[in-house]
Amino acid sequence: MFDVGPLELAVIAIVAIFVFGPDKLPDLARQAGVMLRKAKEFANSARDELRDELGPEYADLELRDLDPRAVVRKHIIEAMEEAESEQAASQTRGQRPLTAGELPPYDSDAT
Repeated sequence: MFDVGPLELAVIAIVAIFVFGPDKLPDLARQAGVMLRKAKEFANSARDELRDELGPEYADLELRDLDPRAVVRKHIIEAMEEAESEQAASQTRGQRPLTAGELPPYDSDAT
């Protein structure tokens, strides 16, 4: 998500030691942990409330399912898979893509 490597974490830790001092750093880390834990509890309770309000058909609902990017990505992937299956089905019916320079078949009775 944040794409932070070990070198960046080391630089952040060194800067934090210089800014806050080694005696305040453990207390700040503890407070950050408590804040993250409370944020996670808040998100879980919001998800559970949403599941309860929507009913049993949404029992497996996850908050990331509501992300618009994920919805669009899901529909694009489904459309691509559908197009691939249609292309495979058309090739099994005797149709094939034209090669370079090949003219399509012409039916004078149909025109």
